Amino acid sequence: MSEDSLRYDKMVEDALRGVVRDALAQTAEHGLFGDHHFYITFRTRFPGINLPGHILARHPDEMTIVLQHQFWGLEVDDEHFEVTLSFSGVSERLSIPFAAITGFADPSAKFGLQFQVEDDEDYDDEDLPDEAPAAAGLPQDEPEDDVPAEGAKVIALDAFRKK
Repeated sequence: MSEDSLRYDKMVEDALRGVVRDALAQTAEHGLFGDHHFYITFRTRFPGINLPGHILARHPDEMTIVLQHQFWGLEVDDEHFEVTLSFSGVSERLSIPFAAITGFADPSAKFGLQFQVEDDEDYDDEDLPDEAPAAAGLPQDEPEDDVPAEGAKVIALDAFRKK
């Protein structure tokens, strides 16, 4: 695609990341409503990610977290969110840029979004630490995979991209 063309795919993706940002901001301010809960999948080596080394060692590429029963201190700004989760009984603070998110789902609303993260252009593994400490446990609520609830409507932005 030439550099002088409008990147509608990027514009749409940015707008839909705003949906994630707004859902998290409302949750930070008011807590979760009813049965709402969120599955958030993200690239663990994206620039700006702040994860403890043992979590990065266990999830070197991608990770899904669940915001449902046990999360604390959710803070949201324009570029990222921070949350404290329990990993094997130990509270850990995570900081995740919205640009690192590859999937978002709210199974109670049968709603989901998938995003593309252009890792080859956006970041370089050479900027990362060589090794992370040994892995520890995962959050007890972590799903088996990053697929939203059965019957959910997932919007994949690839349908709008030129091939």
